[in-house]
Amino acid sequence: MTRAAVGPVERRRRALLLRNTTGSRKSTVYALSYDRRIHESFRDTMSSNVGLTTPRGSGTSGYVQRNLSLLKPRDQAAPYTKDYDQIKQYRHRQPDKEILEHDRKREIEVKVFELRDRLEDEGVDEDDIDDQCDALRKKLQKEADSSNERLDKSKARHLKQHQVHELAAAKIEESEKLRKALGISEDYQEGSHWKRQEERLREAMRKDADEEVERVKEEDRRRLD
Repeated sequence: MTRAAVGPVERRRRALLLRNTTGSRKSTVYALSYDRRIHESFRDTMSSNVGLTTPRGSGTSGYVQRNLSLLKPRDQAAPYTKDYDQIKQYRHRQPDKEILEHDRKREIEVKVFELRDRLEDEGVDEDDIDDQCDALRKKLQKEADSSNERLDKSKARHLKQHQVHELAAAKIEESEKLRKALGISEDYQEGSHWKRQEERLREAMRKDADEEVERVKEEDRRRLD
């Protein structure tokens, strides 16, 4: 065996044997047992992916390469709800009322600004411009309040994809109209009809099982009599 093929533990064992050649048999046996303990400790710590606590007496530098193939255990708890009925239940995305109010006021101010710009081009007096703008603002505000912030069908059709809150409000309004047209109650939950059928089927199966148990008991009682 060449020196290149000899490991650090083997070199340590040979050095201990050479050092104790002139000593007694007891010292040689002690050296071998000490070397065996070092080898076992080195083997255990290397295999457990921990590394040596100290390189002293191991015949190595104490460097242990990280095991890249080791898979660390992960948390098994899933961060989701286990209520499957709640997961299956469909919910409309609720729009932000503040954003809708801001957009509504913005549309009013845009129309008021257009009126002001047109009147200024016509050379109307500043006081008259302010009066007409205030009157238009109050009129548009009253119309918006009377409509109760509802989007009509023609306006909802022209909404852009980025207007998520307006689209959500239009979808809720459309669903509400459809619910009233079909006569569906407000507290209706999707899938409740099938759930009631499953409950009735389960109750019937339980009743049949109880009747079967009673029938078997009655037959056993008659047989014993």
